[in-house]
Amino acid sequence: MLKPLLAQVKEFKRSSILAPVFMVLEVLMELAIPLMMSSIIDDGVNRGDMGHVCRVGALMACMALLSLSFGAASGRLAARASSGFARNLRRSMFANIQTFAFSNLDKYSTSGLITRMTTDVTNVQNAYQMILRMCVRAPVMLICALFMAVSINARLSLIFLAAIPFLALCLALITKNAHSAFLQVFRRYDDLNASVQENLGAIRVVKSYVRESHESDKFQQACDQVYRLFVKAERTLAFNAPVMQFTMYSCVLMLSWLGAKSIVAGSLTTGQLMSLFSYVMNILMSLMMLSMVFVMITMARASADRIVEVLQETPDLKEDSAPLTQVKDGSIRFDHATMRYHAGGKPALRDISLTIASGETLGVIGGTGSSKSTLVQLIPRLYEAAEGQVLVGGQDVRRYDLQALRSQVAMVLQKNTLFSGTIRENLLWGNERASQQQIEEACKAAQAHDFIQAMPQGYDTMIEQGGTNVSGGQKQRLCLARALLKNPKILILDDSTSAVDMRTDSLIRQGLAESLPDATKIVIAQRISSVQHCDHILVLNNGEAEAYGTHEQLLEESPIYREVYLSQQKGADEQ
Repeated sequence: MLKPLLAQVKEFKRSSILAPVFMVLEVLMELAIPLMMSSIIDDGVNRGDMGHVCRVGALMACMALLSLSFGAASGRLAARASSGFARNLRRSMFANIQTFAFSNLDKYSTSGLITRMTTDVTNVQNAYQMILRMCVRAPVMLICALFMAVSINARLSLIFLAAIPFLALCLALITKNAHSAFLQVFRRYDDLNASVQENLGAIRVVKSYVRESHESDKFQQACDQVYRLFVKAERTLAFNAPVMQFTMYSCVLMLSWLGAKSIVAGSLTTGQLMSLFSYVMNILMSLMMLSMVFVMITMARASADRIVEVLQETPDLKEDSAPLTQVKDGSIRFDHATMRYHAGGKPALRDISLTIASGETLGVIGGTGSSKSTLVQLIPRLYEAAEGQVLVGGQDVRRYDLQALRSQVAMVLQKNTLFSGTIRENLLWGNERASQQQIEEACKAAQAHDFIQAMPQGYDTMIEQGGTNVSGGQKQRLCLARALLKNPKILILDDSTSAVDMRTDSLIRQGLAESLPDATKIVIAQRISSVQHCDHILVLNNGEAEAYGTHEQLLEESPIYREVYLSQQKGADEQ
């Protein structure tokens, strides 16, 4: 687990090394001060030598200033290293997520990935900063203070040596029990974030159905689950404080009792006893710091496991060792293609064989759940066929460089997505170097130019997150214009005109034919009118090709197609 995490320190290695170095110097300055105090009492005050008191006092002040400087430098470097470490972790996680295939993304919830990149990274960042400072300071101070205490009085120092193993055993038991509890806590955090994300994303639906109280209750339940698990974890960690207090005060009482007897016996001076008290506080503070480190590391360990899981996730799609970078044309062939969402699971697509010539238009129709979207997602290799082949431009899609393949395939998905920014910025996703004339031509073909011009700032109108300030039909046409700007060899329209009227749908089809005359087009639709003019039509039923042919052929040969056509015609006549 540590190796993939430490690999993210990168350019902050120097700060990560210097921070503990300065911390060690700070500790050494602090530990020298009790010895000087002992000297002031025994050699200065008791003997009436004020010169010695002043000289040693001035040296103590210098050491205190040096300790302060070293501590400040260590803190600054540790903060820089931990913040940079967290930044690199988030970058690497995000970069790796971008390489995931859809099958990889199916393993994680969106809220879970967000929690890992925010809460979990913050926990690891805090633990890393604490490791650079306290995890160095505490052992160094513990060892040095023990050495100093032994040099003053070895017999009394045995008190500390007996306390350390007892405390270490208690901390180990506490840490072991708390780790599993924190793992459950962070899993519930995912559910909590999912509840918030779902509610805010669908807030208009929630309000229209007056379900605010239901959503509040659901969120309260998620909060209660996190609360109960946190209480369970913290209840285990709560034993840390009483164990530390018991150890600390036991050591102080023992030292006071035995130290007083030693002074009476003449084997220990007053100054030495005061130094021992200083060192006992240093030792006990070190143990307290170590216990805090254990608590933080226990929490961070659960977060680190989740982060490493994402960092070490490898894309299910493997690229060819010598990938093709050019797509010859837009021809597509499915050769007995079968696709499963999970290995060994039920096929979503079964034994599909189909040839689409370059420049041809294919319509795809079928009932809900017939795997229409799954079929077209095999073309840009968003998913991969478990059996058989999918060929584009005469080559198996597995032979292509993914970026080269997907740059020649434009998809207007069933769920249209616009991003925060202007309309122009959203359209430039299709071609970031597109001119204003090209943008307007694409929007005219998609029947979007007129409503954009009617907006207050035209193409510079801001789109809110998720495109909430445009209608469903407007969103579909903007997404279609964005795809047209890509000038692809293959254009896939996944029910992308469902929110526009019949006349606009007809104008869009005409605009597509004029804008991309040589591109292969695949049109997935629920309306027969959207596909009846295609060169060929594929009818899918439960993941299998039920029928294939022209509109006229399917009316004669396919009961499913004929039934859909007649039901839609009847509905149109009744209107």
